[in-house]
Parts: sequence; C-alpha cells; structure tokens
Amino acid sequence: MRRFMLKSKIHRATLTGIELHYEGSVTVDQDLLDAADILPGEQVQVLNLNNGARLITYAISAPRGSGTVLLNGPAARRGMTGDLVSILSYCDIGDEDARRFKPKVILVGEGNRATRK
Repeated sequence: MRRFMLKSKIHRATLTGIELHYEGSVTVDQDLLDAADILPGEQVQVLNLNNGARLITYAISAPRGSGTVLLNGPAARRGMTGDLVSILSYCDIGDEDARRFKPKVILVGEGNRATRK
C-alpha cells in the first residue's frame, strides 16, 4: 500500500505581494524552499490563514534572504499583501516508510525568516 503524506510545511509566512499579470505560481525565498526541501517547480498547496482560500500551484524561487512570498497569476486572487499563508508539499511513499516518516515543518517569523525547523 502507498500513502500520500505531508512532506513539508512552511507555516505562517506573510504574503509580501501579489502579481496578477504573471503566468502563475507562488514565488518563495530560496532559503525557505531549502529549509522545507521544496524544489522550484514542485507542486505545492497554499493555504491562506486570513480568508481560508486553498490553491494548488507550483513553487518558484525568489532570491535568498529576500523574504519574498508572492502569489502570481490566478493565485493572486486568493490573497492580499500581509495575509498569512502556509505552503505545503506532499510525497507518495510506501506504507512501512509512511509509519516512520516525519514531515519538515518550518515556522516562519518576522521578515519571512525561518524561526524553527
């Protein structure tokens, strides 16, 4: 049996902007992507803690240390600058491994810096 499990979570990042006229996705500071083990182009789910919106898109890398978390294209309709979001990625693993698996949870603080891994 295979299980679809939470692989990683960037929790309580602050949207630094929205860009409606872009092809789509969520742009995230490369430091946060690295901490959460999310690759550019990887499918992610974005949960908006302010309005309850949920969307599936893919990650794009922003410059390291920039603190950028930006909704692009149609996703920009799901949030406003200053909203808190969580960004989740998932993996498909076997049952035995799933029972021992621990997701990476990255808590985000001021300036969209990881405060705990």
